[in-house]
Amino acid sequence: MPDSRHTVLWGLVVARAARHGRPASAGDVCEVAVTAARVNGGWVTVAGGPGPDFLMHVTDPVSEWLAEFQLTLGEGPCHDVQISEGLSLGSDLEDAPSGRRWPVFAPAAVQRGARAVFAFPLTIGSIRVGVMGLYRDSAGPLPPAQLRDCLLLADTATVLLIEAGSHGVEQAGDGNGAGLPGQPANLALHRVEIDQATGMLTVQLGVTAAEAFARLRAYAYSQDRRLADVARDIVTRRLRLQPDSSADGDH
Repeated sequence: MPDSRHTVLWGLVVARAARHGRPASAGDVCEVAVTAARVNGGWVTVAGGPGPDFLMHVTDPVSEWLAEFQLTLGEGPCHDVQISEGLSLGSDLEDAPSGRRWPVFAPAAVQRGARAVFAFPLTIGSIRVGVMGLYRDSAGPLPPAQLRDCLLLADTATVLLIEAGSHGVEQAGDGNGAGLPGQPANLALHRVEIDQATGMLTVQLGVTAAEAFARLRAYAYSQDRRLADVARDIVTRRLRLQPDSSADGDH
């Protein structure tokens, strides 16, 4: 029964958190989902309110790249979930449908070692909390039992993130790198720097926050650099974007 399976999965989440000496978090849920779905890795991105989504948890370097690349590019299964709030299951990134849906993301992901990517919305009603993504280095759909487990775990991650946000810990933009429970310090700091860089660009370029983040993404993509690294250069004033071109900057 789904209820009993949910209890089993929740037990695995709590046990993992206990081994690390802290309360259960969406990051623990993601780690359990990777094991339950028999995939190679996963990640959780969180809706940043009026700001851009940000990375809360990754299981490995490939997961981090896949998540960051989708945030920078604005294309991929996770981006589809943000728009539709429904599942986005790319069971073979080398097939024709994936190539049509994600002409840039799909071949780049394959080159990084991901043949299948599965994205699950973290939502309750009209509240969008974020996305949980999983990847596997071989093509093929998730079997029904594994898909059900992932859906149950996505619900669990949603509840944990909403509870964390209700205690004010979602606001990680205070400059000290404090983030969500279970969020690694480096990812919390990345979010702070991206928020700060976006704010600086709104003033420097005289644009809205949404336009400023779009410029930040465009520059990172055009230079083949990580979004967080570009944001850090802007915050430390090693880089200044010019008003007339999103791809030009003076170091």
